[in-house]
Amino acid sequence: MEEQFDVRAADLGALNSMTKYPSIPTYHALDPGNGSLIEDDTVAFPGPVLGTEKVDGTNSRIISLPDGTFLLGSREELLYAKGDLIWNPAQGIVAALREVASGLAPVTDDCVRVHFLEVYGGKVTAASKQYTGAKAVGFRLFDVAVIPDHRAVLRQDAAAISTWRDGGGQSYLDEDALAGTAARDGFALTPRLFQVDGTELPKELDKTRAFLAEHLPATRSALDDEAGGLPEGIVLRSPDRAVIAKARFGDYDRTLRRRSR
Repeated sequence: MEEQFDVRAADLGALNSMTKYPSIPTYHALDPGNGSLIEDDTVAFPGPVLGTEKVDGTNSRIISLPDGTFLLGSREELLYAKGDLIWNPAQGIVAALREVASGLAPVTDDCVRVHFLEVYGGKVTAASKQYTGAKAVGFRLFDVAVIPDHRAVLRQDAAAISTWRDGGGQSYLDEDALAGTAARDGFALTPRLFQVDGTELPKELDKTRAFLAEHLPATRSALDDEAGGLPEGIVLRSPDRAVIAKARFGDYDRTLRRRSR
């Protein structure tokens, strides 16, 4: 019989790696030589595609553990554990999420659950002014992963855990389950913009840039009326989240400027 999970006895480095959000590819592949997007080299979506707003903030994690505790983390680091009196103030993540994390229902199965959120506004990034003129801070849920095999994963070495994570080892909720979890836990999702068939996505760079502008002319995540309003981009995802890619305005603008010289 497995010993009861205890965060105080866990390998926090392994736990941190296991719960990080994996890198998401760009819809058009990036040229490793100059960072420009490559015409016609796109992520293939074989069925329906859901478009959601990509908010320019900081990737944040609420990690709910089998012993009833939770951790808060940035994209790369753990910042806070339930009950801590002192925490890492990096990017305002703990200040934004500590109270809401304390109110989440604990996991009831022997699993690790991770809410992935974007904390934005305030002084989080240089783009914060696009979402607020009053330095307001907000957060949006964009994914939830459930890891039932956490014990086996945590027994692996660092390289193996990284390979497992980047190879799709984490199990993500599909769109319906994600929406239900957001409603249950009181989170606003990143704005849902459209659903189209994968065959309707443009392949040409200029047409993709126009497609982004058509579906997201201004951010839908503004925190007040003084927000600048310029959006970062759109995340394209299949409803089961098996296929996912990001399309950022800046990448297309930069590439198209280079082509026009």
